[in-house]
Amino acid sequence: HYWFPSSYVVDHTLQVLINVGGNRYTFPWSTLEQFPQSRLGRLRFCTTPEEIARLCDDYDETCKEYFFDRNPTAFRVILNFLAAGKLRLLRELCAVSLHDELDYWGVDPGHMERCCRRRMITRVEEVAERERKEEEWRHKRMMLKKSNTEVEKGSHRLIWMLREVVENPHSGLAGKMFACLSVIMVLVTVVSLCISTMPELRNEENKGECSQRCHSMFVVESICVAWFTLEFVLRFVNAQSKLAFARGPLNIIDAIAILPYYVSLVVDVRDESQEEVIMGAGRGYLDKLSLILRLLRALRILYVMRLARHSLGLQTLGLTMQRSMREFGLLLLFVCVAVTLFSPLVHLAESELAPFAATQPHHSFSSIPASYWWAIISMTTVGYGDMVPRSIPGQIVAMTSILSGILIMAFPATSIFHTFSRSYQELKQEYERLWKEERDEEIANSTAMKDSLEIDYSCQDF
Repeated sequence: HYWFPSSYVVDHTLQVLINVGGNRYTFPWSTLEQFPQSRLGRLRFCTTPEEIARLCDDYDETCKEYFFDRNPTAFRVILNFLAAGKLRLLRELCAVSLHDELDYWGVDPGHMERCCRRRMITRVEEVAERERKEEEWRHKRMMLKKSNTEVEKGSHRLIWMLREVVENPHSGLAGKMFACLSVIMVLVTVVSLCISTMPELRNEENKGECSQRCHSMFVVESICVAWFTLEFVLRFVNAQSKLAFARGPLNIIDAIAILPYYVSLVVDVRDESQEEVIMGAGRGYLDKLSLILRLLRALRILYVMRLARHSLGLQTLGLTMQRSMREFGLLLLFVCVAVTLFSPLVHLAESELAPFAATQPHHSFSSIPASYWWAIISMTTVGYGDMVPRSIPGQIVAMTSILSGILIMAFPATSIFHTFSRSYQELKQEYERLWKEERDEEIANSTAMKDSLEIDYSCQDF
């Protein structure tokens, strides 16, 4: 195919003349034989003006020229594929635009090279996700405007104010104070959890005693849990859709972090009421109950995930992990294959080729499953030193596994880093856009209110 000047003579029995975005192309009809279901392939068998009009934007019957109001750059890529069978994503071409053009011209994206197809699909999914978030945000703003109308009528004022304070930290001073207080409560909870694991407090807990310090820790924990419970209830009450609220990942984490406190209270009450009866039968039940309570209290560390509501960095991390699941899956696959390979090799080298090197109890590669632990910590370059190959063959295997681990860990690092950078920029731009729109809306509302007040004053003077 090629671009040609207007003086060029076209044999319409063998060639087709099309005009895409002002650029004229001609190529043999035989080029379309392998793609009969494409738009141009179907255009070849059209016989009536009505059939032609359904497939192109305009048709010059005198010159037998078909007109398409489409992207000429994307069409050159598609025409190159129809002629040469190679479909690639050019650097200067928008991936979303090419996806739309492929859909318009009836070309299956599966014909594209794997790397280009993956980049195009990833970009299309990101744009679709951003449009979905923008639609949710617009729907939310419409609901808020509707609530504003109801507030002006005198109803639901308290609910609307609470929703703004809880859900929107940029709504004003109250929203910022609420967000800062939530972050402070999370930090206090984490510090309290760390202090509760000190040996002195653990000994008091094991003895069933409670000093003044233990009592203070309980009071601090109760205040933090009461705050988190209040915040959770406010979010649930003010949620537009209770089902969507229950499905939210952060809301599920909040519930899992809050419930252990109330469960431990109930169990402690039952423990005190049944302690005398159980004491005669033994303390096995109490020991198991104490272990369960400790596990439940350890779930308080999930409060750290609440920082994702107010931290752009944590939101970027979560979005990056969500978008990089394929890379993480490949990394896990590579590590599993390498561990499965090097574990039998080091076992063979230490236990079979050099059996006297593995006689020490702390360096024994007694079986292949026991060698799995060594392979994992060696490939991840951690190296605890609890299992060390002593023989020359074992050390050669160890060196190979460590080098392989470094390469395997480096393979997806670049892709994950670019995903993180792109996710951070997108979230940052989204936050800036939302902040700008809210500020413009506040300015517009204040201007409208000022104008209405001036009109009222002028009417009173009149």
